[in-house]
Amino acid sequence: MKIKFHKYQGTGNDFVVIDNRSREFDHLSEALVTVLCHRKFGVGSDGLMLVQGADDADFEMVFFNPDGSKSLCGNGSRCAVVFAERLGLAGASGSFITTDGRHDYRLLDSGEVAVQMRPAGPPRQVKGHLFLNTGSPHLVVRTDDVDAVDVAAEGKMLRYLPDFEKIGGTNVNFVAPMGDHDIGVRTFERGVERETLSCGTGVTAVALALAAEVAGPQAVKIHTHGGVLRVRFHKTDAGFDDIWLEGPAQKVFSGEIDIDNA
Repeated sequence: MKIKFHKYQGTGNDFVVIDNRSREFDHLSEALVTVLCHRKFGVGSDGLMLVQGADDADFEMVFFNPDGSKSLCGNGSRCAVVFAERLGLAGASGSFITTDGRHDYRLLDSGEVAVQMRPAGPPRQVKGHLFLNTGSPHLVVRTDDVDAVDVAAEGKMLRYLPDFEKIGGTNVNFVAPMGDHDIGVRTFERGVERETLSCGTGVTAVALALAAEVAGPQAVKIHTHGGVLRVRFHKTDAGFDDIWLEGPAQKVFSGEIDIDNA
C-alpha cells in the first residue's frame, strides 16, 4: 500500500500529515499509525494527522499519537491549519474540528499561526505539583534549571502516578521562570513516551498554571528546545478563557511510503 504524506513541524514538534479529503484513511489501524510514526521503520514523527472536510467548520483534523491513541495537539493544530490552507480548505481565519471540539484559528501577519484553545479551569495540586487539562492532561513541575532535569526518567515516573491512572496517565512539563513573562519548558509527552522538542498543549498548561494572581488579559513567552511559542489568555475567577497558542508551523517535505500488508 502506497501512502502519500507530508511532513510538518511546529517548534520541532514534527508530524506526518495526510490529505484525507477522499476519506480513504478513515479506518487507520493503530499498527499502521505506529509504523508511519516510527523513526526507523517509517517516516518518523511525534504524531500523525488526517486533514479532511467538515460540514460545520472549514476542516477537520484527526490527530493520532505514535502509539495510535487520539488526543488534542496544539502544535499539530497549527500545522494542520497551514496544510489545510494549502489544500484550499482554510482561509486567513476560521475554525476547525478536532478531538475536543471546535477551535478558531488565525494566520498572523508574521507568517505564524494562532489557534484558540478551549477554556480551562484553575490548576489543582497533585503531589505538590500543579495539574490542569488544556485538551490533554498536563502536570507542571517547577525546577531551578530545566536543562539539568532527566526528563526521560523523571517524566516517565510522574506520567504513571496512580492519581492519573483513570485518564491513562499524564504529560509532564518541567518549568523554570526566565523573567517576568518568559518561561523555559521541557515536556515528556504521553503517547510519544519520550521528551519532545515542544508541546503546544503543554506550554499552554504551563502558561496558565504559572499565571499571575491578578485577573485579566495576560501573555507569556515560552522557550522550548524547539523554539519559542506565545500563549495569550484571559484569567477569570473560574479559570481561563480566550486562550490562544501562537507560533510557527512549517512544511518540511512531502513523499510517498510503501507499507507492506497495511
